[in-house]
Amino acid sequence: MVQKILFVCLGNICRSPAAEGIFNKKIKDRHLENLFFVDSAGTGGWHVGNLADPRMRETASSRGIELKSRSRQLNENDLYEFDHILVMDKDNLHAVKSLIKDDFNPVNSKIKLILSYSKESQLDEVPDPYYGGQNGFENVINLLDNAIDGLIDYLTN
Repeated sequence: MVQKILFVCLGNICRSPAAEGIFNKKIKDRHLENLFFVDSAGTGGWHVGNLADPRMRETASSRGIELKSRSRQLNENDLYEFDHILVMDKDNLHAVKSLIKDDFNPVNSKIKLILSYSKESQLDEVPDPYYGGQNGFENVINLLDNAIDGLIDYLTN
């Protein structure tokens, strides 16, 4: 059975498309593409229809990661459509969970911070690189690269 994975950040132009691209590359490298459907979304709708930020696309491309998706806004159906919803920070965690009408809904258990799967980082959140310099984009890729290894290991064991 195909597992559906959704990565979520604020605008869906930096962190979550990077996570989607990294995940897609890693499952392709491991010959696991047939086991997963992967997407990304933003809690805000400011960038709907746009490609990922050019700085993030360039940073990802320098590591052989292709970011092809277009930004879309998270909707309530996503909570039920996807098996795993991985968010980049606590603000987005709260925004995603605010779409759930019932605190006891089992959907709550499939929404997690992506860095909870990291084997190396002591951080809880992937920082938003949008207003920073190039180092911020490199840091995001590094954090996600490690966390996604942990996520794939978890999902395939």
